[in-house]
Amino acid sequence: MRKNENTERTENTGSKNKDLSANTQSSQSSQASQVSERMIRQRGDYQTLLSYQKSVVIYQITYRFCEKYLEKGDRTIDQMVQAARSGKQNIIEGNRAAPTSTEMEIKLTNVARASLEELLEDYRDFLRARDLAVWDKQSSEAQYVRKLGMTTPLTFDLFREFVETRSAEVLANIAICLIHQATYLLDHQLDALEKVFIQNGGLRERMTRVRLQARDSAVREPGNTGKTENTGS
Repeated sequence: MRKNENTERTENTGSKNKDLSANTQSSQSSQASQVSERMIRQRGDYQTLLSYQKSVVIYQITYRFCEKYLEKGDRTIDQMVQAARSGKQNIIEGNRAAPTSTEMEIKLTNVARASLEELLEDYRDFLRARDLAVWDKQSSEAQYVRKLGMTTPLTFDLFREFVETRSAEVLANIAICLIHQATYLLDHQLDALEKVFIQNGGLRERMTRVRLQARDSAVREPGNTGKTENTGS
């Protein structure tokens, strides 16, 4: 009987230890998951960003504009197409970097803005060099394009007919209006990112805060005195 009792006690103790170990591992896994969710920022879908949608349309217009109105071999073609592409791609890359680096997101978003600003000047140069008009912001043409550019979601199909049928002067001015809208949106994105960075810091600072929070949470758990119990006989 004593042997059976000892055996049962040993088995019960072993079972409890296994349950305790499993529970501890589960708790640690749960805490790690919670820490990860707080430490790594969620990344939104860049395709829903209005600045990205406009940059895609700007790239499509610019590619066709250069192909149609600039002579082959003109270095301006590469400059304009690459500037338009850089504006689009850096918005994507900034969005991808967002979960782990607000600083990198700010940097890439600013590169996107700078690229579109460069493209804006290329379109203005094209018009000025040929004595073509740059639309006044309050002109009926500019207001019409701005209103069209506020469509959501914004796609190139809205502008396809203009690209295929309008003159270089009109097309360049359409691109200028869209670039103004895109840079305006990017300015607001940068302002918002700056506030997030000032308030929350970068990844290293978030990691430190999360680690301290996890440690404090573990200390406050019921039955946890913070001291190791003496298990010796």
